[in-house]
Amino acid sequence: MIRVLCLAAVLVLALAAPAAAHTVTAGTDLRIAQTIAGAEVTVVVKGTTRVPGPLRIGVIAYQPVSGLPIGLEVRSVEDGRTVTGTAQAAANPQYTQLQVERTGPHELKLSAGNETAVIPFRVLVERDSAGAFLIYGGLFVAAVLLVGGLLTGATARPGRAMALAAGAAAGVTVAAMVIVFESQVPAPPPDGAAPAPAPTTSTAEGRPYVQARMETVPAQPEAGEEFTLRVDLVDGSTGRPVDDLTAHHEALAHVVVTSEDGRYFRHVHPLRTAPGHLEVRLSAGRPGRYLAHAELERENSGGQLVAADFTVGGPAKASAESGTVTESGKTGAPATQAGTTVTPRLQPAVPIAGRPTTIDLDTPAGVRTWLGMTGHLLIRGQDGRFFGHVHEMGAPGSRVRFTFSFPEPGRYLAWVQYATADRIVTVPFTVNVTAPEAK
Repeated sequence: MIRVLCLAAVLVLALAAPAAAHTVTAGTDLRIAQTIAGAEVTVVVKGTTRVPGPLRIGVIAYQPVSGLPIGLEVRSVEDGRTVTGTAQAAANPQYTQLQVERTGPHELKLSAGNETAVIPFRVLVERDSAGAFLIYGGLFVAAVLLVGGLLTGATARPGRAMALAAGAAAGVTVAAMVIVFESQVPAPPPDGAAPAPAPTTSTAEGRPYVQARMETVPAQPEAGEEFTLRVDLVDGSTGRPVDDLTAHHEALAHVVVTSEDGRYFRHVHPLRTAPGHLEVRLSAGRPGRYLAHAELERENSGGQLVAADFTVGGPAKASAESGTVTESGKTGAPATQAGTTVTPRLQPAVPIAGRPTTIDLDTPAGVRTWLGMTGHLLIRGQDGRFFGHVHEMGAPGSRVRFTFSFPEPGRYLAWVQYATADRIVTVPFTVNVTAPEAK
């Protein structure tokens, strides 16, 4: 009897279905950075534990905002049920609680000023595994049989008592075996996860890169005037809008816009306004050529970098978003931020192409993570053909440190970014890279 029960437990474990969606994790928070109404914020959707139940949403501000209200609307894609609320963007936000009635695909609509973003997400709840059922079921049966065996033994029926004790031992054995082997079996997909796609060549080999087009509206912005930078994403094989971007470094896309001379710099996170359609509002105070680099990642595919350029016309004007200025062309040139002069330290002092360079920068107290990292280093070649983005991987402290290998000799424009309690600090500098010595 014990052998039969053990064999059944092993078969149940061996035949358990693998997880259908390995990238989906229930109970974790969804964090999506957005540049909306001129503010850099991160929207946090807290993980849920039960449905129907509460869904908590907060908006973290990384720049000073004057009580920026964010309209919230959560809609179930499957039945259209909608709930609304309001959140205040703040460094330490109060979470707004909305009621959701079912798991599965939902859309979160954000509204601030006259801008709107629609973020797709899934409400997920962990399912009890077959292993948990066997563990608790086996222990329950063992307890019942053990009590029955004790009572039977007390009535002078030793044969039945032994049989009940054997059954109890079998229940305990099944529970113990499941505990031992359960960690080797993939957990079942959470309730609300996307169905597993049918096996095809494209899913087996990963989805292709998107075909992306970036443009400005109007086509040639005027200096000092607000314009919209649009990113349209299309699947090259089907021609359909791409709407399966995965959040990487807490954003659906990272867009860096710089002027040709590097004096203007903006690192923003566009709003998803429709499937395959992203946009962000900007302004530039000086005419000239500007370069835009967009980093994005499709589900079951690798990271992708898209580049484009555009021209700003008209005479130079003051702008609320004039960007960051780099005046010196010297390697490791000092920059001024918030009244403090900071100088990155490079090792070696003159980087050599193709070899690692360490870049250190002292930071003030109170640095906090932004986009999931303590610090960001963004690097652009002088001519704009090269763009790189690396991170400080350590915990916030008194400095940020990066390691980067410049691909070829030349002059590079670089920016270090980190977040303090009330602002995002951007430190620009330039680097002159030499060629390795010939052997």
